[in-house]
Amino acid sequence: MKLASIGSGSSGNCIYVSNEGHHYLVDAGLSRKRIVDGLKSMDTCPEQIEGIFITHEHMDHISGLGVFLRKYPVPVFATGPTIDAILSAPNLGKIDAGLFHSVKADRPMDLNGIRVEASTIYHDAADPVCYTFTDEESKVGIATDFGTFDDYLVEKMQGCRSLLVESNHDLNMLMVGPYPYPLKRRIMSNTGHMSNERAGQFLSKVIGEECRQIYLGHLSKENNYVDLAYEAVKVELMIHNIDIEKKNITMKVASRTEPTVC
Repeated sequence: MKLASIGSGSSGNCIYVSNEGHHYLVDAGLSRKRIVDGLKSMDTCPEQIEGIFITHEHMDHISGLGVFLRKYPVPVFATGPTIDAILSAPNLGKIDAGLFHSVKADRPMDLNGIRVEASTIYHDAADPVCYTFTDEESKVGIATDFGTFDDYLVEKMQGCRSLLVESNHDLNMLMVGPYPYPLKRRIMSNTGHMSNERAGQFLSKVIGEECRQIYLGHLSKENNYVDLAYEAVKVELMIHNIDIEKKNITMKVASRTEPTVC
């Protein structure tokens, strides 16, 4: 399985997953043009996309979904409550409800020899999930928009060759920044977003011998920056005796403005 980011950040998210001959997206929170251009940069055209998996209904994950589907009507997979929230969203325009297919956490599905599993995460949305994709060769996982983690989520994300994990904010930047206190409290809550340090702690429990690629995603534009996220996570991993260089793991921060490929 291959994993790459078309764009990831607090302003929009779209992740590309593929194996030989099969291509999928996770979320569509970017413009159709950016999604299409991103796919082309990976030698893939939008007509090759066989499905879009939605993590939750917040606009930075679905803002481009309606426009994309009206030109490229592919199946969309999400939990039932998330589908209801998407179809009632006022800003997406007309969407063919027949394109949507319900998935449930902890009930894997098979698509073209790929095992896709949704897992429950902690976030303030209707029914948010993360996803793993597994074929005969490897497993990849995408987990963003969660305020905390437990043994359940760690177990679900273990065994991945490639991971994209949220590293949303630096706690100090958030605390002294311009956000109103209720928003700061929401971000820091168990149903909010992961700090750089918490991302490192989560990865320290998830990374196994098979891991080769890590993307740090969903960075806040106001409360984080690339070098800080990278170094904070790297230090946290070192605290837990994980040296990514010695383990031959490539770690990159996913850009919010352009595709990122490890």
